[in-house]
Amino acid sequence: MAVVIVQGASRGLGLQFCKVLASRADVAKVIATSRRAENEATLHSMQSQFPNKMVLINVDVTKENNIKQVVPKIMEESTGKIDLLLNCSAILHPSGKGETSLRDVSFEGLRTTFETNTIGPVLTAKYFSPLLLKSSGLFGKQAGKKHSGILVNLTAKVSSISDNQVGGWYSYRLSKSALNMATKNLSIELGRGKSKVICVALHPGTVDTDLSRPYHKGVPADKLFSTEKSVNYLMSIIDKLSVEDTGKCLAWDGNAIPF
Repeated sequence: MAVVIVQGASRGLGLQFCKVLASRADVAKVIATSRRAENEATLHSMQSQFPNKMVLINVDVTKENNIKQVVPKIMEESTGKIDLLLNCSAILHPSGKGETSLRDVSFEGLRTTFETNTIGPVLTAKYFSPLLLKSSGLFGKQAGKKHSGILVNLTAKVSSISDNQVGGWYSYRLSKSALNMATKNLSIELGRGKSKVICVALHPGTVDTDLSRPYHKGVPADKLFSTEKSVNYLMSIIDKLSVEDTGKCLAWDGNAIPF
């Protein structure tokens, strides 16, 4: 029975991941974390549906000491191992709008966006990867054979340097490009030993969430996904991952995204 951590669980894709995973018979526990997870009505409502499966823990990934302090609690709830870690926390920009030109760029905007989108997932990996290494490999195509846990960082197609044709969105693009590099680094370091953690960056498509809602104009109807549709696509990828996929950046349809 698998144990899962969903970081950034209180809304959007994170909340939907919690619902889908808690519904699975092969998942014993979903640890839902966010800055105010223990006070979020959406998570409490879902917890009431899965009272024996869902655990809510406050984790602020922009504060390293906070992540470090919750490790013992997570170890207790997870019985010392994690099979899947999903980093879903992300912001477009503190203002809620991507910068359209260089004149909109600010130190504060860059710093805040990087803290959530890049630094947070790296620090989460730092403190939770020892638990991933203890997994028996309950997710993925070759479950229990060649790998231990799986680490997923949610990225975005706009993070691709070679695919960037229009510019703008400095903070978001930069932070997600850096996250891709972090994922590659993690795949190398956590793939060296006998227990290998699969580390991938996954692009969920254009999803109807608060982050992307201001930019839905012009998106074809068949390319604007609900959270349900996007998570179903992503889980189908996760369930088929193998050690050969580690370090990759993949879109919702399984196709590779150039870095």
